Amino acid sequence: MIESIDLTSKRSYKSRKILNKIKKDKFYYLMFAPVFIMAVIFHYIPMFGIRYAFYKFTPFKKEFIGLENFENIFFGVNSQRFWNAVGNTIYLSLANLILGIIASVVFALLLNEIYNKKIRSAIQTIVYLPHFLSWVVTASIFAIILSPQGGFVNNILQLFGKEPINFLINEKWWRPIFLLIYRWKETGWGTIIYLAAMTSINPQLYEAAEIDGAGRWKQTIYITIPSLIPTILVVFILNLGKVLNIFESVFVLYNPMVYNVADVIETFTYRIGMQQADYGLGTAIGLFKSFIAMILVLITNKFSKRIKGSDIL
Repeated sequence: MIESIDLTSKRSYKSRKILNKIKKDKFYYLMFAPVFIMAVIFHYIPMFGIRYAFYKFTPFKKEFIGLENFENIFFGVNSQRFWNAVGNTIYLSLANLILGIIASVVFALLLNEIYNKKIRSAIQTIVYLPHFLSWVVTASIFAIILSPQGGFVNNILQLFGKEPINFLINEKWWRPIFLLIYRWKETGWGTIIYLAAMTSINPQLYEAAEIDGAGRWKQTIYITIPSLIPTILVVFILNLGKVLNIFESVFVLYNPMVYNVADVIETFTYRIGMQQADYGLGTAIGLFKSFIAMILVLITNKFSKRIKGSDIL
C-alpha cells in the first residue's frame, strides 16, 4: 500500500515537473508549433497513402490487387523503364556526389591561397550566388546559352566551322551538360564546409613545414588535404543517404528525347502517378524508393558511427 502511494506521488511529481517546464518554455513551444503542424500535415498524414501501393487505384477505379503493382515494376510491362530509371538515378547521383566533393575541395584550396580578403570575398560571393537561383531559373538560363539557334555556345562552335548541337535533346551530351550545370550551381556553396575545416588546421604545422623548406604546394599535399580527409569522408557518407533524392534538377532539364539517359526514379514516379493517373503503381514505385533510401540511411548511420563516433539518427 505504501509502495503504491509512493509510486503515485512520484508520478504526480514528474507530471507537475513536466507541466512547469512547459509553462516556463511556453513561448518556445509556441514557436515550434507551426513547424510541428506542417510536419504532421505534409509528412506524416500522407504516409497513410502507402496502402494504395497494393491497390489498382485510378480516378475511376479502386481495387485491392496485393503485390501486383510490385510485380509490374520489377518484372512486368514497366520493368525495363523502371530499372533504367534506377540505373540513371545511381549514375547521376554518385557522379554528382563525387564530382561535387572534388570540385568543392579544389575550389576551397584555391580560395584559401588568395590572401587579399576583399578579392576573396568578392570571388566567394560571385560563386555562391548560383546556389540561390531556383532550378527553373537555372534551366532557363542554360536553355538560352545552349540553344542551337543563337545560343552562346553554338555561336562559338559555328565560328570554328562546327554544326550547331542541341545539347539538351542529345543523349550523348545530356549527362555531361547536366553534371556541369549542377556543379556551376552548387560548387560554391559546397566549399563553405571545407573552408571552415581549413580554419581548424593547426597553423604550427604550416610554420614547421615552412622552416623545413616546404613550399605552398607541398604544404597543401602533405598538410591541408590529409587534414580535410575526415571532413570529406563525413560529407560523402552523409550525402550517400540522399543519393536517390533527385528530382527537380532533372525534371526541369530533361525531355522525352533523353529519357534513356535522364529519367530517374522520382521523375518516372511522377509520370506514372501524376501524368498517367495510375496512383497505385506510382505509390508502389515511391514505396520501393523509400525502402532503398531507408537502407542507405541505416548504412550511412553505421559508417558515421565508425568515423565520427556518433550516430546521425
